[in-house]
Amino acid sequence: MALACAAAPLAAAAEPVADLEGPVGGWRHGGLSSELERYAAAYPKPPVDRGAQKYRTLIEGRLRKVGKADRKPPTLVVNGTAMPLYTDEQGRFARPWAFGRGSNSVEVVSADGASRQRLQFYEADATKTQAKLRAVLTWDDPKAEVDLHVISPDGGHAFFASPLLPEGGGLDVDSVDGAGPEIFSSAAPRPGVWLFYVNYWGNFNAAGYNFEKGANERDLITAKLTLIHNENTLNEKRETLVVPLRKLGELALMKSVRF
Repeated sequence: MALACAAAPLAAAAEPVADLEGPVGGWRHGGLSSELERYAAAYPKPPVDRGAQKYRTLIEGRLRKVGKADRKPPTLVVNGTAMPLYTDEQGRFARPWAFGRGSNSVEVVSADGASRQRLQFYEADATKTQAKLRAVLTWDDPKAEVDLHVISPDGGHAFFASPLLPEGGGLDVDSVDGAGPEIFSSAAPRPGVWLFYVNYWGNFNAAGYNFEKGANERDLITAKLTLIHNENTLNEKRETLVVPLRKLGELALMKSVRF
């Protein structure tokens, strides 16, 4: 008796969530390209134009499908650190990032998690500085201005009005305005206790900043701080902390770290 076997149909591959235009995957050497001379700016543009930053790689592209503004945004994952990916009305985005040497990855994940677009590249430039300490602050309200404040062991204070520490390290200038993320990094953190605070500073829209209650989207904002030690090395360690923010002006200590 002949047996008829019905082959199960193969599941159709999910359409990529975005077209990634940069960075380029594969092997690269930043010192042999024009990247060091290129100035990179965030997009969509933040409420305050502080100028573009040098020595940054643009994570840029466009979503294939643009949903309604009130829906959950897709997620951008850079070297394992996830953050909301906000775009303009056409779905375009550009996120400057200071990549270190070694293996790096960029991934865009759709809001429902069903579709992913991922690339990986190896930075062969040995002069690229590795961040021994990186802090990435994200939050889930695109109309709220939430700020990261970092206090170094010698009393230095890195925040939006003074993003760089005298000893080196500080906030990426292009990250201190708009919907985030805010990123602090240091290649040689001073020994001692470091303090990381989060402040719900205000709200913003197309006209700029405002301090009107209810001008943001959420009654409860969830702020997430990811601390990364020895990024992209065998000794990498990371920790994620979450804190709720309810009122304008609210300030919370998220973490005290001893080096």
